[in-house]
Amino acid sequence: MNQNGEQQFHPVVDVGTQRVARVYAEALINSAEKRGQADALLEELGSLFDDVFRSDPEFEAFFGSAAVGRKPKADVLRKVFEGRASELFFNFLMVLNEHERLDLLRPIRMAYKELHDQRSGRLRVWVRTAVPLPDDQRQRLEQELRETFHKEPLLEGQVDPELLGGLVVQVGDWLYDASVRTQLKTIRNQIIERSSYEIQSRRDRFSTPIGD
Repeated sequence: MNQNGEQQFHPVVDVGTQRVARVYAEALINSAEKRGQADALLEELGSLFDDVFRSDPEFEAFFGSAAVGRKPKADVLRKVFEGRASELFFNFLMVLNEHERLDLLRPIRMAYKELHDQRSGRLRVWVRTAVPLPDDQRQRLEQELRETFHKEPLLEGQVDPELLGGLVVQVGDWLYDASVRTQLKTIRNQIIERSSYEIQSRRDRFSTPIGD
């Protein structure tokens, strides 16, 4: 479980982009599974971002730029990946470039990971905590998630000191917020609501006409 804060919760991507990315991701994983390379392709996608793009962010900007034509991008793809990446991965990048879809690499990677997890019976879980989650708590959380969703949980951790304590767990669209910050906010809102009610009650009592 990564607790260095680099792993983020799912980035916001519009629905149309998600759908297109999933189509490409599904085509890629289907081809990879036929060749027994599903795990290897996941690693190559990860390496593209964690090693290549992270070391040179301008490289990712180059591929995602609509101002750069397909031919210059194809030339760079051949120079950087041909003979170094697997044939399947290299061809996939070339197809994306041909359809001017290299800007979808991030959502494609996300969709591929989700499909890979689903087909492997695993569940990716995003966990935010104020401090790194101790091993015993992580194991207990994994067991609870395993019993709840009947899948093998893969915890992705992010340290967020602003939470103060507790944790936030996200599984797809399902969100469980047990952070101290949220609890304090709830208490504060309850105090405000109660105070507003009492003030309004006093106003109503004083504004009620006294009978003859």
